[in-house]
Amino acid sequence: MEKKELPLQPRLALLASLVPQGASVADVGTDHGYLPVYLLQHQRICHAIASDINREPLEHARRTALAYGVTEGITFRLCAGLTAVSEQEVDTVVIAGMGGETISSILQDAPWTREKTLLLQPMTKAELLRSWLVRNGYAIVQEHLVRDKDTLYAVITATGGESEPITPAQAYCGVKLAQDPLCGDYIDERIRKLMRASEGLTVSGLADKEQRIADLHTTIAELKKMKREWEDGNSEGN
Repeated sequence: MEKKELPLQPRLALLASLVPQGASVADVGTDHGYLPVYLLQHQRICHAIASDINREPLEHARRTALAYGVTEGITFRLCAGLTAVSEQEVDTVVIAGMGGETISSILQDAPWTREKTLLLQPMTKAELLRSWLVRNGYAIVQEHLVRDKDTLYAVITATGGESEPITPAQAYCGVKLAQDPLCGDYIDERIRKLMRASEGLTVSGLADKEQRIADLHTTIAELKKMKREWEDGNSEGN
């Protein structure tokens, strides 16, 4: 009987396309296990560790692996972050579907990840993750954008290395997205987010709200400049 093939939503499909051929992968917060199961089905990786902090998602991942016939290539770990994964077991770490602060915390607790290929997909606070990476001995190698159910997601590829400091605007809109066709839309989203934050500060009781508003508007101005540069670069390429 022909094996059924697991379909992936665009966000996970992008992550799968970025996993190096023949890798040993830790998929942190694996949830339903779709990514490692897909990668094993397509013989993209030699082994996967699927970890999750909650038992039920991990059991769901086990059922997914069984349903698609890849149980021999995957190990399941009930743990927070990478606490039950050793550096000798994997060369690639995927942390997706979490906030940027959570991803930063997981990496903070596993400094050996500087020696690995990291594929990071923050659902929120991507700006905090980018800033944390460059301050803590990681280099952002590349970034990609994908639209999934009307939401834009950034996927950051990183590894250990020296990085130049980044500006607040670069933290918000990325440092390796200038060639991405969705970059203009992504910058527009960041601008709208910061405008809403600025409007919220105007009615807050914070003592330093004027300085915060001024800082936000400085970042917004830089983002608008980056958007113009992106538009100019794309018009030259057409």
